[in-house]
Amino acid sequence: MNPMTVATRRETLARMTALAGTVALGLPLGVRAQSDFPNRALRVIVPQPPGGGFDFVARQLAERLSRRLGQSVVVENRPGSGTLVGTDAAARATPDGYTLLMGSVSNIALNMGLYQKLSYDSLRDFEPVGLAVSYGYTLVARRDLPFASLRELLDFARKNPGKLTYASAGNGSGQHVLAAALWHLAGVDVVHVPYKGAQAVYPDLIGGRVDVFIDLSSTARTQIAAGAVKPLATSGAERSALHPDVPTFIESGVALDLESWFGYFAPAKTPADLQEKLRRELTAVIADKELRETFTKAGGKPLALDAGAERALVKRDVERWTRLVREIGIKAD
Repeated sequence: MNPMTVATRRETLARMTALAGTVALGLPLGVRAQSDFPNRALRVIVPQPPGGGFDFVARQLAERLSRRLGQSVVVENRPGSGTLVGTDAAARATPDGYTLLMGSVSNIALNMGLYQKLSYDSLRDFEPVGLAVSYGYTLVARRDLPFASLRELLDFARKNPGKLTYASAGNGSGQHVLAAALWHLAGVDVVHVPYKGAQAVYPDLIGGRVDVFIDLSSTARTQIAAGAVKPLATSGAERSALHPDVPTFIESGVALDLESWFGYFAPAKTPADLQEKLRRELTAVIADKELRETFTKAGGKPLALDAGAERALVKRDVERWTRLVREIGIKAD
């Protein structure tokens, strides 16, 4: 007998036996496979290059999630068009639990207002399964700027429209949107100077060629500690633990707050049981004392949210920032 025929018959018999077992149990096809999840490596799409905040949080979570699942969790950096390329790739991925997205305020909330024809809808196409940490922003100024606080800066700007400049990490970046919202709500005219990334700003800010910059507090603190720039205000609803003596935007008279959360999202059509397993494992990861200390040392505020609180936070920020970005008229490149 042809050995290929024997092998084929054996394979067919094995498939029929597995199918019969599934049907006998009264289970729909696919449930047996899901019960073994995961049986291969997962990937986390990071829509930014290596080395930034997205990448740092993604890799911290991936390492620990891999240990819990007993499978590799591979971080795949997919930068391009801000955060659009990677986020769109995750939205189009097969919703089988094996592809996750590193999500933040930037790609989940701000993009909804920045782009008129976005290829994805954050609330429709993604489900948060593990928000791990949030980072505030700090408004920093060149050392010789003659203001000690945001209040003083705003008083000057109201009397001298267009005289001050603010840097950003690029049109449509989180730094740009937050600063533009601050000036809009304060009713002042400050001139925008976009750069290609946050690190490119500091030589000009330190050199006095631009006046102020709003950056993630975790990044800005290095320059503040070195005495290269000075802090004027922070963006959280409460004062930052990094700069407890620095007032918030709200304390400075502007009704604005923002903390940029980071965490894993699954494509929304991922089966509910797989979402729940991922959420359960990530909850344990995020509760890890060592990880929380790592985030705190890096200037972050560790989160501990249940599924309902995660959805509510994401929905709130998507809705309010979409509305505000469109009201101001901010556009991405």
